Amino acid sequence: MQIEPASAPATLTEPFVSIVLPIRNEAAFIGRGLQAIVSQDYPAERIEVIISDGMSTDGTRDIVQSFCAKYPNMHLIDNPGQIVPTGLNAALAQARGEIIVRVDGHCEIAVDYVSRCVQHLVQDDVDAVGGPLETIGQTRLAQAIALAMSSAFGVGGSAFRTVSNRTLLTDTVAFPAFTRAAVEKAGAFDEELVRNQDDEYNYRLRKLGGKILLAADVHSRYYSRGSLRSLWRQYFQYGYYKVRVMQKHPWQMRPRQFAPPLFIATLLLSLLMAPFTSIGLYILALTAGLYVPANVGASILAARKNDWKLLPLLPVIFATLHASYGTGFLVGLVAFANRWKRSELPVRRLGIPARENVELSA
Repeated sequence: MQIEPASAPATLTEPFVSIVLPIRNEAAFIGRGLQAIVSQDYPAERIEVIISDGMSTDGTRDIVQSFCAKYPNMHLIDNPGQIVPTGLNAALAQARGEIIVRVDGHCEIAVDYVSRCVQHLVQDDVDAVGGPLETIGQTRLAQAIALAMSSAFGVGGSAFRTVSNRTLLTDTVAFPAFTRAAVEKAGAFDEELVRNQDDEYNYRLRKLGGKILLAADVHSRYYSRGSLRSLWRQYFQYGYYKVRVMQKHPWQMRPRQFAPPLFIATLLLSLLMAPFTSIGLYILALTAGLYVPANVGASILAARKNDWKLLPLLPVIFATLHASYGTGFLVGLVAFANRWKRSELPVRRLGIPARENVELSA
């Protein structure tokens, strides 16, 4: 059953909100992201912004400090761990909000993002809420990468990337707003996971009985990577750390997540066999014969719906997404081979401060 979109709140007696941003070296994007935050239609006196910087070296801190000097509800703290989960935990340790919204430096949230998230959390009996993610690129290559990252063929069935017109309960969302009770229940973000920490956290919350809502009226945009090299690194890490998530929560896995590593493993095995047996050549030809038409077909469909000029780039980008994730997963299986018996370690509790004396009410 679909949940009807909420209307934006209009009163000044709203729950206190903490917006937390783990960032590092985001000089190219952080100004726009922070401007989107200070432009929210939610009462500014009911928002605090905690920016956890992983010791940036590219001028990010100067930009953030200029915003902090202008907006007294914005605070910069250090994240010596330099990765997202340590940054999130540092920010959560200081967050006072009844509702906690997690965004990052590559993200711009809509002007009504906070108000709509609050309204859904108040009215819809859910523990977390986010919306469809509009991925955009600033160059032609980045636009093609953004298009591939919004395609089911490119990233599987991630609802927040591929569903934009429905409100539904889902497995995970990008840049969620949590009730404070949900954060206190789920505990700290897993600092072992350089990537996939949101995926693991949302699964952990659902395992505890939490509900996560993908709301069609909650909007944000994300700036995609601008090169194949950075895209490869990003999705290699996704695949690599997905192995660790699988070890901790095996029931979290979906069949689509095994497709890229199976594809790469089949290619590697057939290439190793090919010099010695015709079976290897047959498997190689069969694998390529299935993948290449699927890739080209998905590229044509994506370009037809968006921009034909991107068609020459899309097959390479789709292949990069699949090969990097699949390779990362296989490398992760080797790297974490000795950790199956240490899969689900106790979750560290968060020492977060006393909350604002605000009731979550409609």
